[in-house]
Amino acid sequence: MHESRPPKERTRQRLTADDWADAALAALTERGIAGIAVEPLAASLGATKGSFYWHFANRDALVAATLARWEEVSTERIIRALEGSEPDPAARLGALLRGATASASEDPLEVRLLAASDHPEVAAALARVTERRVGYLAHLFELLGFPPPAAHQRGFLLYTSYVGHAQLAHAAPGTVPADPTYLSAALETLLKR
Repeated sequence: MHESRPPKERTRQRLTADDWADAALAALTERGIAGIAVEPLAASLGATKGSFYWHFANRDALVAATLARWEEVSTERIIRALEGSEPDPAARLGALLRGATASASEDPLEVRLLAASDHPEVAAALARVTERRVGYLAHLFELLGFPPPAAHQRGFLLYTSYVGHAQLAHAAPGTVPADPTYLSAALETLLKR
């Protein structure tokens, strides 16, 4: 019996839309929004453009899926993990601040997204993520007894501090304090009444 596909292709794993979105996130991290290009991504995945078109109508659909994947992985999963593992809201705030700040210092993805905020899809994703993250932080501050307006203000201040930290960690790394206790001190200040 003669097979129409070569053995290498027969054993190739079928890619999912998430595989493409993950590869696009990696490309975005390395090269910005312009890094999301079908042919280079297909080559990096060892796939054909046909595989891409099986999952996406066009590049814009891939960009939308990539941003949705970023929202899920970098926000929703983290919130669910914290909710499921840490009952104390102050400890959740501390864990979130330490983890997010360390991740943003090492990974330029969020800085790349901020730099691409003139792209309509990126701007919309940044707005959704900002609202969700500030809302979650405000919720934690409310659980700690702050009234809603003060909780929102502190959540917003903590989030903008994180964004500034991420920007500086990549633009001017020497300006970001290396002593990890500074994060604890910053959070302690925000927890004071």
